[in-house]
Amino acid sequence: MIDLYYWPTPNGKKVSIMLEECELEYNAIPVNIGRGEQFTVEFLGISPNNRIPAIIDHETDISVFESGAILMYLAEKSGRFMPQEMKERYEVLQWLFWQMGGLGPMAGQLSHFVNYAPEPVPYAHSRYEKEYDRLLGVMNTRLADREFLGGSYSIADIASFPWVQGYKRLGASLDAFPNLRRWFDEIKVRPAVRRGVDLGDDWREASGLTDEEARKVLFGQTAESIAKARR
Repeated sequence: MIDLYYWPTPNGKKVSIMLEECELEYNAIPVNIGRGEQFTVEFLGISPNNRIPAIIDHETDISVFESGAILMYLAEKSGRFMPQEMKERYEVLQWLFWQMGGLGPMAGQLSHFVNYAPEPVPYAHSRYEKEYDRLLGVMNTRLADREFLGGSYSIADIASFPWVQGYKRLGASLDAFPNLRRWFDEIKVRPAVRRGVDLGDDWREASGLTDEEARKVLFGQTAESIAKARR
């Protein structure tokens, strides 16, 4: 059994999708990031960065935080969605790290200025909007002559999909990216992807939080506030 410490964010959904795809037994444990549950001392012992997702594999007694590392761990555990041959393996790993270092952070920053900033910041909005558009273009080019980012369906696709899925909420469009649109449409109908994406969607409504309350928790933390919480 694997314990998944989770909230339905794009990074969280990477891991729920992977667990569903690998058909691994898991127990989803809500970590309500709008209420600050990620900043508890207990969760810190699992995730030193106070971020979801994180897992504990009770079969191996291994805990892992950071979504990219979790995907690699689950791929190695299950023997699925990451090639064993070195060349093909590094094709996948390059695009996994591309997502971790580029697509996710840039989409996350764009989401902040579109959906959470208390006042308009035109320069920041434009900066991240353009970069997200550029990254979608990179994916579109990559997918021009292959079905998936690493060739065959892999953790690179699983990592990237949730950060493309919310494109409308970011004010973006896939109309100019036919190869990306084909990839997106093919992945979104996979039964395991649908189950992983749907996990916890009802939790937000049940939390009863307002955007303002969540904003203070999510974006008001400093090194000092975290240190106080750990005492």
